[in-house]
Amino acid sequence: MSQTVTAAYDRVDKATNAFHELVADGYAREEIFLDNDTAQIKVIAPDSLQGAVEEILKRHEPDSVWARPFPEQ
Repeated sequence: MSQTVTAAYDRVDKATNAFHELVADGYAREEIFLDNDTAQIKVIAPDSLQGAVEEILKRHEPDSVWARPFPEQ
């Protein structure tokens, strides 16, 4: 099963930096979604990587981080 991990930031540059760190760490760009309008980043990650994704997102000082099950097809 996978999770959609979301982080909300007060500035888009923080979200952008988190995006770049995730890509540099080997996460697929196709699984990372950056919304510049809301300064949010969403990452689709398997349950086994949820903690690692949250750790990276938290390094960039989000206002909040949450996860929801990703609807499998």
